[in-house]
Amino acid sequence: MQKILVSLPDDLAVRMRAVIPNRQRSRVISEVLEREVHKREKQLYQCAKSIETDDALNNEMSDWNITVGDGIEPESW
Repeated sequence: MQKILVSLPDDLAVRMRAVIPNRQRSRVISEVLEREVHKREKQLYQCAKSIETDDALNNEMSDWNITVGDGIEPESW
């Protein structure tokens, strides 16, 4: 378990303290964050999935594959 520091608007912090008991705040915040992170991960997955099936993009990317093996080595910074 990790502890993190977050900032909340004053009015939201006051309201949270009024309605969520001390020993339940971390659990409630964790549940809300879990839902939000899951939603964003799902959106990213759908975006990646749509890119994989984009024929125009895949055709353009295959055009760039001709540069593979052009003798230019990647720089090692």
